[in-house]
Amino acid sequence: MAIKDLRGKRTFITGAGSGIGRATALAAAREGAELYLTDINEVGLKETVAAAGSAVVKSAAFDVSDYDAVTAFATEVHESVDSLDIVMNVAGISAWGTVENLEHRHWKSMIDVNLMGPIHVIENFLPPMVKAGRGGHLVNVSSAAGLIPLPWHAAYSASKYGLRGASEVLRYDLKRHGIGVSLVVPGGVKTGLVNTLEIAGVDRDDPRVQKLQHRFEQRAVEPETVADAIIVGIQKNRYLVYSSNDIRFAYWWARKFAPPYEFVLQKANDQFSRLLKKPS
Repeated sequence: MAIKDLRGKRTFITGAGSGIGRATALAAAREGAELYLTDINEVGLKETVAAAGSAVVKSAAFDVSDYDAVTAFATEVHESVDSLDIVMNVAGISAWGTVENLEHRHWKSMIDVNLMGPIHVIENFLPPMVKAGRGGHLVNVSSAAGLIPLPWHAAYSASKYGLRGASEVLRYDLKRHGIGVSLVVPGGVKTGLVNTLEIAGVDRDDPRVQKLQHRFEQRAVEPETVADAIIVGIQKNRYLVYSSNDIRFAYWWARKFAPPYEFVLQKANDQFSRLLKKPS
């Protein structure tokens, strides 16, 4: 069930202090959504709240990888409303490198923030949404690196493929509750990550590296482009949400037999759903 009109829809967005998160918060505000926002960066979050104005119902700065912090925020939200209508997992970090240069901290931080962060949000906000019975929508921002095995992306892709896997299962699991799922798979985006990205074992001042970064920036899209695609994805209940055609084309080659694949998966999910106990 698509949410064609965001007016009055209670919408939670992580990573709202900058980049895609901020752009999506402002786009949702323009559509009339009621915003619940978070970001680990309190200064950036306050700037977004000021820009969104009266659309913001509640905001708090915390780390989504901290389960207790996410739970505390969710508890406060659910003290005033029974559930939210739209939940968007946008917050994320990035680190690249070859396996001999990646350190344990790189692998762990990617999983903690990019995968466990969304899981913490899903754990706390989706069950109340199911219980409320009004439908809704879940947005998980993955990456082109969650679809395609890009060089030096092992740690990052581990988290983004994981989020993609969870999203694909939830896409079918939540359908019977009228809750849509969108997996956002942007390629290059002009956010702060471009400059703060850590590439293990690589000198960022190396002219060759700077040349590659310049090439990346030339092909990258603005955060607002991704935000607009997310809003349309919600309104049209699209599962895969692209922000550039190059990623769409590359993945088409990997999944050109998608229609029968999706049909079989939905039928399998329907079969499993018949085993569920009916609520008393």
